Amino acid sequence: MERHDLALIGFGGVNRALAELISDRGSALTDQLGFELRVVAITDLRLGSLMQADGIDLAQVLALGPGASFASLPGGHPEPRNEVVIRNTTADTVVEATFTNPVDGEPAVSHVRWAIESGRNVTTTNKGPVALAGTELRALAEAHGVRFEHEGAVMSGTPVLRFAERMFAGLRVEGVQGILNGTSNYVLGRMEDGLALADAVAEAQQLGYAEADPTADLEGSDVQLKVVILANEVLGGSITTADVTRRGLSTVSAGDIVDAAAQGRRWKLIGSARRDADGSITASVEPVALPLEHPLAGISGPTNAVAFDTDLLGTVTVSGPGAGRIETAYALLSDLIAIDAGRRATVGEAAHA
Repeated sequence: MERHDLALIGFGGVNRALAELISDRGSALTDQLGFELRVVAITDLRLGSLMQADGIDLAQVLALGPGASFASLPGGHPEPRNEVVIRNTTADTVVEATFTNPVDGEPAVSHVRWAIESGRNVTTTNKGPVALAGTELRALAEAHGVRFEHEGAVMSGTPVLRFAERMFAGLRVEGVQGILNGTSNYVLGRMEDGLALADAVAEAQQLGYAEADPTADLEGSDVQLKVVILANEVLGGSITTADVTRRGLSTVSAGDIVDAAAQGRRWKLIGSARRDADGSITASVEPVALPLEHPLAGISGPTNAVAFDTDLLGTVTVSGPGAGRIETAYALLSDLIAIDAGRRATVGEAAHA
């Protein structure tokens, strides 16, 4: 039975959910996937770092209470030591899920680079490394013969990148547009119900849809990174965040929402990218009053959706959860499945060489 040994970098909601999935579903997951997942290293700002080459007892780690530290366990250390763990772990795959600065993508960019340089596959849910350093990191991964997977960077567990790659063969995708931030979509919906912006944001925070500082969600910088990823991965572009114009929800008033409803329209924060006739990419993030018959107009609450404009099928729309710890953990699992498939293909090619 094939086995993948994992190093979990960051042990917040997403990687913890992945650990729970591996721990709870165990042999059933192995039977379903055809390979085993074993965690051999974990780092966390609060708990420190833990390296056990024979496999970590996930139930024991998940049961650690407030104030606990990995230092109390064999192979544990009170500090995270991310670089030490990434470069020295026995894991074949690094699962990167740390908090990342949206301006420079750090520390996730460095985590991914260290892992690839050490000959390890990487899966990450972070937008920063993909949007800000994707070209470099993909080239580095190819040079080292490893995989760099990042399905969860755009729509959490909803596999839009892999969907486009596998299902649109033979099609030409001319453009993409999407609702790529559940927080802003929820807030706009509640404003349409009559709430003021501040009240809608407060409600979203109470429900866990919005962070304590929701600026990145409401003003579009989160979507800006996702547009870069979609433009480069789906349209074959090479744009940066500087190429994506951006306006946020602060430009939409309660009166604008009332007026749009009277005209049979609904406001959505839309991230879009389109290939122009000369091959260049035009990209933006902005509130748009969509006609109700538009495929994105009916997407409500924290749900995300992407509409692909194709030459042969017209518009194809994919919708699903764009956030959530379990949903995002599934994105990591889908990446691990892709990494395993890639490894098996490589072994098969070598056997027939």
